[in-house]
Amino acid sequence: MGDKTQLLAFSLATRYRRPWVVMAGILTATILNHALAASVGTWVSTHVPPRVMAGVLAATFIGFGLWTLKPDTLDDDARPDRFGPYLTTTVLFFLAEMADKTQLATVALAARYQSIVLVTVGTTLGMLASDGLAVFLGERFARRVPMHWLRRAAATVFFAFGGVSLYAVATA
Repeated sequence: MGDKTQLLAFSLATRYRRPWVVMAGILTATILNHALAASVGTWVSTHVPPRVMAGVLAATFIGFGLWTLKPDTLDDDARPDRFGPYLTTTVLFFLAEMADKTQLATVALAARYQSIVLVTVGTTLGMLASDGLAVFLGERFARRVPMHWLRRAAATVFFAFGGVSLYAVATA
């Protein structure tokens, strides 16, 4: 929560004032990006021993927790009016997700569960839920709940997943 994709979703929703078109672009970009990431994760899981994967997964989730505590910024260099709301959202979201926490988490989850389709569906639904908040409720939500609390809650979840993975390494 509070990373560049939510900032981008909020920015595009306020610029275009067409939330369903923006959400369609987010959906398209997320499916493409996460299917690619899940494919990479599944490939990695077949080539890396399970104990090593559990250790990498633990470190990755703990790293995500730390990364989540630092707010992202969104560069305003893009000129999204040239291609319209759908294509602009699709391209900007696909690029914003490259090497982002969500894409890297998708790789890690696919490596753990070895299911391109289920991981892609799950991470896409999660992305739509979090970005949907930014698109439909962002301004009202941000006035009521400080972003630092949302980042702390998200970091806690990542730390919990990291702890579970560390436990798996210790008991393997």
